[in-house]
Amino acid sequence: MIKRIFLVVALTLFIFGGLFGWKYYQDKRAQSRKQGPPPAVVAVTEVKQEWWQPYLTSVGSLVAVAGVDVSNELAGKVTAIQFESGQSVKKGQLLVKLDTSTDEAELKGLQADELLAQVQLKRSKQLLGQQFISQSAYDLNRAQLAQAQSAVTAKQSVIAKKHIRAPFDGKLGIRLVDLGQYLAEGSAIVSLQKLDPIYVDFTLPEQHLADLTIGQDLTITVQAYPGKTFHGEISAIHPAIDIGTRSIAIRATIKNLDQVLRPGMFADVQILSSQQKAVLTLPDTAITYNPYGESVFVIKSSEQGLTVQRQQIETGETRTGRVQIVRGLAAGDRVVSAGQVKLRNDMPVTIAELPAPGERE
Repeated sequence: MIKRIFLVVALTLFIFGGLFGWKYYQDKRAQSRKQGPPPAVVAVTEVKQEWWQPYLTSVGSLVAVAGVDVSNELAGKVTAIQFESGQSVKKGQLLVKLDTSTDEAELKGLQADELLAQVQLKRSKQLLGQQFISQSAYDLNRAQLAQAQSAVTAKQSVIAKKHIRAPFDGKLGIRLVDLGQYLAEGSAIVSLQKLDPIYVDFTLPEQHLADLTIGQDLTITVQAYPGKTFHGEISAIHPAIDIGTRSIAIRATIKNLDQVLRPGMFADVQILSSQQKAVLTLPDTAITYNPYGESVFVIKSSEQGLTVQRQQIETGETRTGRVQIVRGLAAGDRVVSAGQVKLRNDMPVTIAELPAPGERE
């Protein structure tokens, strides 16, 4: 009985062993016939040497060359408004007239007093020549004439101050007064800004002081007109360094013939240098940015063909889609510019015929 059971178990093990062995043989044979994945297709670019003009960057604010809120020096009621909001005006142009009826009436009386003083002085001069009056009486009449003339001049000045005129050429803002309104002294009437040229005020760290000169060229860009560049030059450098920020204040004058730049605008400033420098550059699509630093995949030639190797680099400035390479690469090195996501070290690759989309003409 035991012998019979042993034979059945042995036979069963032999049958299952044969089945598992045959299955294992088929799997190994299938794996040996299976081909590995094809090399990854990537776009490749070369590290190029370019000549870049160095510049300093900063941010600033636009300021009018001359800007005031036109106001009245004397109180009075508005009798005439001679401008429209947003109008361009010339220096001396009448803007607002205040009520001068009382002042003009008083002026006529003062002019009459002046005329009388002139007549009295003329008569006293004749009498003095005939020795009918004393010298002191003549001097009194002459002083009275001078006093009358001064009173007339003062009243004329009061009337002139109630004719409010533009202090300089410029562009007006929004009108703040209405016809018939009573204006106290110093009331704001309208903003007046001189827009051409215009200033841009900005600061730079003190270590750049030696790189700055009066008349140095610069450019600015503003968010209101993307892609448009405005040219100017440095017109003033503050003589002292700010103790709190260790920075120096700079003012530049910008041409604004079409008057599109307005006071208060935010501006990106680039101060240009006269000398160019050689730099190594790559398109920004070739660089992988990580928290631990920037890296690229460099193309390597090996016995198996072309492979890639991750290389840590140090980058600098970025201009028009190209990034300066400060350290880690040399001119002529071939770098993957598209398809980096699927790569790892020593992985075989095939170079695509076309460059990365961002580098195509």
